[in-house]
Order: sequence, then structure tokens, then C-alpha cells
Amino acid sequence: MSEGSGNAGRTALVVAHTGRKDSLRSAREVVSRLIAAGLTVRVLTPEASDLACAGVQEMAPGPRAAEGAEIVIVVGGDGTLLRAAELARPAGTPLIGVNLGHVGFLAEAEPDGLADTVDRVIARHYVVEERMTIDVQVLYDGVPVSVTWALNEATVEKAARERVLEVVTEVDGRPLSRWGCDGVVCATPTGSTAYAFSAGGPVVWPEVEALLMVPISAHALFARPMVVSPRSVLAIEVIGGSGRGPAPAGPDLLAEPAGAPSPGAVMWCDGRRMVDLEPGARVEVRRGALPVRLARLHGVSATADGGPATDDGGAPFTDRLVAKFGLPVKGWRGSRLGGRPDPDQDRPHQDSTKETG
Repeated sequence: MSEGSGNAGRTALVVAHTGRKDSLRSAREVVSRLIAAGLTVRVLTPEASDLACAGVQEMAPGPRAAEGAEIVIVVGGDGTLLRAAELARPAGTPLIGVNLGHVGFLAEAEPDGLADTVDRVIARHYVVEERMTIDVQVLYDGVPVSVTWALNEATVEKAARERVLEVVTEVDGRPLSRWGCDGVVCATPTGSTAYAFSAGGPVVWPEVEALLMVPISAHALFARPMVVSPRSVLAIEVIGGSGRGPAPAGPDLLAEPAGAPSPGAVMWCDGRRMVDLEPGARVEVRRGALPVRLARLHGVSATADGGPATDDGGAPFTDRLVAKFGLPVKGWRGSRLGGRPDPDQDRPHQDSTKETG
């Protein structure tokens, strides 16, 4: 890799999970390889001292950090990538993740492929896909009081564990059902493998345009996960669930005092942005006006002119499901049906028990 080989003017932002030593080591390697290739490298000011990399530009956290950058390289788990998405989305800058977390569904590469990932970014051998987001607003008596967004999901959850949350759900202006439940997840296809998956929702391939509504532990005859049109508007109205209730029986020094105030529910977006919801709150979820752009390497091959090309449809996501969940595929004979067998299909999957970033 020759220094500055036609890469002058190219800029990358590196975002890292600085609370982990392996993440710091990997991030330093990423920065070093990018600088050696002649790219300008930005890092976030709160992370700069931990990274301790010379020759980088420090940027305050915010959308301007990704403005004008070609790509954002994220070293950590899905939590770190969701944090970086808040910076990259307004600028329209694509993200690529190196997974150092638990499952890491949003990440594109694992640590053992770090050098190859950076080299392919430098060579521009990647494609960019747009992931659907959701726009979310909270209203009281028809008046919006909070507006936010999510890449994975917006979740309305009960605020007190000993209470049941009462909600009425709505699709396209028509009531659907009233549930006593632990909560309701409204997710994108990208988020179908996150919280919605844990709540029993379906896995939706990323290229499918749809919205998901998944009840959590609902006490109802009809409480199935639903997949609706991307043009639909989902709504959740909070009826009740406020208060802590009576004090637990027996001595418990950690218990909240009886009658301590609490909101009826809370709304979390991507597990990062939280809004308290009192009874009477209405949460509306619709397709986001601005997508998140993700850079992808898998299934990408070089064209005759050296640029990236891909024609794998949903195959990379299928491979991702098999790898991330360790799904049994031994015995597959797809090649006889014109498929493309994975040469590594019988190889034991690597351990994925690391903590989430």
C-alpha cells in the first residue's frame, strides 16, 4: 500500500467503543492503515485521548463530524454503530462496522477480517445500500411534544415492572386492538433481527419495504406480530399503567417506596433515546424521510474497470443469518439446483458470546 496513492482529498471518520481494549487496538489499526494510504482521518474529540493517534482531525460529536466524509468506520458492537448512525444519517455518509460486540447484525466485518476490510474501503470495493428508518412523534391531545427517529425500532414499554401496560394500537387511522402487555415494538426490516426478534417477531430481509408491529407479552386472544405497508402509519395510545403500586411484602431495602411517581410508560428509540409517556400519550410511527446508508463488502466483486459490482440479491443476508445464529446447514446440496454453495458451510462458526458494544 503506497502512501497517498491517489487518495488525497478522501476523508474517513472512525468511531470506536473506547471502553474496550480490543476495540481501541482495532481502531488504532484502522486509523494507521487509512493514514498510510493517504486518507484524512477524523475521530471524535471525546475518543481522541483514548485512541492516542497522531495525525488525525478531532471533531466534536454531531452531524458535522461526518459532513464531507466518504465513509464512517465503526469499531465496536451494534450499539456503537447506532451511535455513529446519529452522526452519519444527516450527512448521508455511509457506515461500515467492524463487530466487536455480541451478535453484531449491523456490522459488516469481524476482527479477523479487519485489515482486509480497511483495504477494500481504501480500494473503494464496496457498495452502499439504504436502510429504511422510522420517524416517531409523541403527541398529547393532538399536540406533538417530541419528535425523533430510529433505525431499528421504537418501543413503548411499561415503566414499572409490577404493572401491566394498557394500550390501544392503531393502523392507518383505524383501531386494531387493546392490549394489556409489557410493551409494543414498532420496527423496520433492519430492526426485525433486534428487539422485535426477541419479542417473537418475524425476520424480514432488509430489501423488503415494510413496517412491523410486535406486541410484548400481551394478554389478549389476538396478539400476533404484524407486517404492514411501508406507507402505513402505526399508532400506540397509552391508556394506563402509571404508578408503582403497593410496597412489596417483606423487608426490601432496594424497593421503591409505595406510591412513588412514575410515568405510565417509556418510549425507547434504538435503545438510545428515551421519552417518558403519561396516560393519554399517543405515539405515531411512520416511514422515515431520511434513510441510513450502510456500506457492504459481502457479495461485492470488482467490475472490469475496477469498480464494485454485486448481484447477490438477498444471499448476503441469508449468509449473515446462518453465521450470526449458527444455523445448521450441513447437508445442503444447493449446487445441484443451480445455487452457489458456501465453501465454509461445514466449518464451525466462530464464538459470538462477546458483549454488545
